[in-house]
Amino acid sequence: MFKDNLVQLRKLLQMTQEDVAEKLGVTRQSVAKWEAGESIPDLDKCKQLADIFGVSLDDLANYEPEDNMGFAVPPKGKHLFGLVTVGDKGQIVIPAKARKLFDISAGDQLVVLGDEGQGIAVVKSESFLALAGMIEKLK
Repeated sequence: MFKDNLVQLRKLLQMTQEDVAEKLGVTRQSVAKWEAGESIPDLDKCKQLADIFGVSLDDLANYEPEDNMGFAVPPKGKHLFGLVTVGDKGQIVIPAKARKLFDISAGDQLVVLGDEGQGIAVVKSESFLALAGMIEKLK
């Protein structure tokens, strides 16, 4: 997990082991040992690594690509909840992890927004209305 995520994120950012070592104030050999699974950095260094790569500490340590359709560790605050299927009447089921993270419960009203260039977004109505109210006050 950790070692694989470390290698994947370092390569994704086109960094060398030396680049990572320099940012952390450690030797390249230390980074090589972490990537080989021979040792693990202390918690402070792990936090610094997560910050360097723009991911959460939990994802750096625990993310399993096999559980997430093979995709790499997502940037901090970004999520891949899985695939949903659109029903005959256009309905979809929001995955449980997404409902829990965004506090969506049965009976909540959602606003569906669309951008032809970027796609569809679903937002809780109270969040959307609060934002719209803030924008209205700026006028």
